[in-house]
Order: sequence, then structure tokens, then C-alpha cells
Amino acid sequence: MSSYLDTLFSLRGRVALVTGASSGIGYAMAEAIGRAGAAVILVARRLDDLAKAVRALEGQGVRAAAVSADLGDRAAVARVCAEAPRAFGEIDILVNAAANNIRKPMTELTPDDYDQTIAVNLTAPFLLGQHFGPRMTERGWGRIINIGSQQSISAFGDSGVYGAAKAGICGLTRSQAEAWSQYGVTSNTIIPGFVLTPMTAPVQAVPGRVEALAARSMIGRNGVPTDFAGAAVFLSGAASVYITGQTIRVDGGFSVH
Repeated sequence: MSSYLDTLFSLRGRVALVTGASSGIGYAMAEAIGRAGAAVILVARRLDDLAKAVRALEGQGVRAAAVSADLGDRAAVARVCAEAPRAFGEIDILVNAAANNIRKPMTELTPDDYDQTIAVNLTAPFLLGQHFGPRMTERGWGRIINIGSQQSISAFGDSGVYGAAKAGICGLTRSQAEAWSQYGVTSNTIIPGFVLTPMTAPVQAVPGRVEALAARSMIGRNGVPTDFAGAAVFLSGAASVYITGQTIRVDGGFSVH
């Protein structure tokens, strides 16, 4: 049985690049992919948090490295593209988990808010995909996993520019799948529910909000980062070879309640 499961889920010999990987969903997915056998390069802004995350992964036997970068800066994205393969070789798995969410009423959003939000949530995944996707096709194998949001599919909690960007990420996924799936490179979007992470801390601080959101989930609780481990391994390996261009909702039934 273990040999059979290895053919489906082992990531030994693969190299993954995970953005937003110093905490939250990004870290949980990096950990899962690493523990399944891949070497992992973590990308985030804060050096101290990245160093801590690398140490934690290495403590579990994962080969890990880090690149510090602000993905809202195109020059920094280009630097990630250049530096990441130096650690363990060419990138086989790209996970775009980095995000920012400027939570304001729609009428208060500024052009600068728009630029910052689109840059991190949509432009960076596009640029990283444009760099690594064709290289994956040349090798005949690759996996791209983009992280969407409930705002990808519905209006929810001052969606604003974040909602537009996360809707765009689903379109980007379909475009990548159309372009590259025939060459062995799949692209899919994961749609989380409400997840207890540092990014959602402002929402968690609103009295009663966490409880109300948990009640909306069919499972009866909010998500936690480790809920994404299985989906990360599944979409990164051989088991998902015939799944591409999809939005997969890992949300405890939140979106269909």
C-alpha cells in the first residue's frame, strides 16, 4: 500500500516555491509539501519570520531555504525568479499564497490602495507564473496552485479591490491551464473559507464575528492553516494529474451554506 500511495502523493525529487510562506496558509502548505518529500523555498517579506519558518521546517527534516521579497515590487519579483532556483534547482511546484487585503468601504478606496492590492494578489502570481510556467513545460511537468478567496466567487466583507483581484486569480488559473496543461503543467485555485490567520486578525477582533462566521460553515468551525495540508499535497503531485483550471473550495461548506 505504501508503494502505491507513494506513486500518487510522494513529492520526493520535486522543488516547490511558496509565497506568503512565513505564516498562515502559505506556511501550512509549504510544510505539507515539504513533509511529502519536496525541497521548499519560502518567500515572504520579513526576514525574522522567514528564518523561523525555515528552522521549523528543517526541524522536521524538510530541505528549506528562503528569499525575502516584497511581491508588490516587480523588481523584487524578478529577483525571486532569479534567486529561487539557486537553492535546490528548477521549480516544479509554484504556490501563490502571498496576499494583502486593504479592508475599507468601496468609496474610501484610493488608486494607491488599488495598485498595492492588484500588485500583490494578481500581478505577482502572473509574473511568477510567466517565469516558471514555461520552464515547467520544457521539462514536461509542473504544478501551479493559486490561492483565491471567498471574494473570488461572492461579495463578502468589504470585498473592494481584493475581491476584484481574487476573482482575477481564478481567471488567471484558467488561462494558465489553457496554455500549459497539454505540456504536463496543471494550474488550479484553492478557495479558502474564513481561516484563523494573522491576515484575518482585524476581522477576528470584531466582537461576535468569529462565532458568526463559524456558524456559517457547515462543519461548524472556522478554518485553520493545517486544513490546507491535504489539498496542497494532492494538487502538487501525481494524484491530481487530470485536474486543471479548477477552483477547489476548501472551506468547510462555507460557500454553499
